[in-house]
Amino acid sequence: MEQDGYKNAPERLDAVFTALADPTRRAILARLARGEASVAELAAPFDMSQPAISKHLKVLERAGLISTAIDAQRRPRRIEGAPLAEAVGWLERYREIWERNYQRLDVLLEEMKTLENQARKGKPQ
Repeated sequence: MEQDGYKNAPERLDAVFTALADPTRRAILARLARGEASVAELAAPFDMSQPAISKHLKVLERAGLISTAIDAQRRPRRIEGAPLAEAVGWLERYREIWERNYQRLDVLLEEMKTLENQARKGKPQ
């Protein structure tokens, strides 16, 4: 049996979640959310080589989360929002399901409290 939202997920969505699974790549995206930056600027806060940062950037680029511009001799990276929006949309569907489940649980707990209060009132002290 195919699980809905797993085997039917687009490859880009898989790539986005794979890219977001790494804390270094999430930190790079957080930095790029403030504006474009060069590889050297992105590598500065990390204790790793520029080639290692470049490997992270390639993963982010394959997922479509960042793009590279050409600005004279500089090649700044910038964040791309569409793949993140797709991931949020996919997650939102499940958030709605859980929200409905929690609402049903809240109703059940209120019913149980009411029954418990009624039982206490009916008991002699």
